[in-house]
Amino acid sequence: MLSKNKIKHISSLKIGKFRRIFNQFLLEGKKSVLDLLNSDFEIIEIFACDNWINDNCELLKKKNIEVQKVTEKELSRISTQKTPNEVLAIVKTPQDKLIPNDVFVGLCIVLDEIKNPGNLGTIIRTADWFGIENIICSENSVDVYNPKVVQATMGSITKVKVYYTQLIEFLSSKPKEIKIFGAVLEGENIYKTQLAENALILIGNESQGISKELLPLIDEKISIPEGVKNFPSNAESLNASIATAIICSEFQRKKITGKAN
Repeated sequence: MLSKNKIKHISSLKIGKFRRIFNQFLLEGKKSVLDLLNSDFEIIEIFACDNWINDNCELLKKKNIEVQKVTEKELSRISTQKTPNEVLAIVKTPQDKLIPNDVFVGLCIVLDEIKNPGNLGTIIRTADWFGIENIICSENSVDVYNPKVVQATMGSITKVKVYYTQLIEFLSSKPKEIKIFGAVLEGENIYKTQLAENALILIGNESQGISKELLPLIDEKISIPEGVKNFPSNAESLNASIATAIICSEFQRKKITGKAN
């Protein structure tokens, strides 16, 4: 049975202030926790219903991890979701603060003031799909360990490293041979742009786009062209996470076909 103090502690981790104080965050869901078990993240505690424990007993024994059994009612009290999903884990927040030099090898996504948790979570999942290992966020972007972000990653948070930094300093200090491709409405058609295998993909805020102070640092301004319209459209731009996915897909396509550079 969960104690009141344990429930209070778990509930506190739904708030950014307490995630920073305890250096812990919550991860929930069958697939996400299985990905967690096979990652380098440090697990503080796992709470699960009988079904999940029985289905994964062999893996838990192999990993030498103990799980606190809870009822569905107890899980619903600590869950971050409207419909609890059998298992919830408390995880230690990674303390990697320094951005490694290998972010300049291959593709790296750079996010400028992304505010929507769902967008950040989906972008992390997209990065995982395309084999992009690192994402750099501006310091005022949404917290990667926000429960809504974590949930939207569908476990990819355990595979993609996310760093927060001052983007002007980071982008200004990149190696000269690494190009910054910035997604802007007035950019060159990405399908006609010469892309690169090693590059930074800069995505701006959902409503304001890329910050004015970052625009001069962009080497190649790119855009996703609109389709042929047979009817009036009120869409001003694509959702940030959708745009990121399309851009990453084109980089990947040109890499596969040998036309990236």
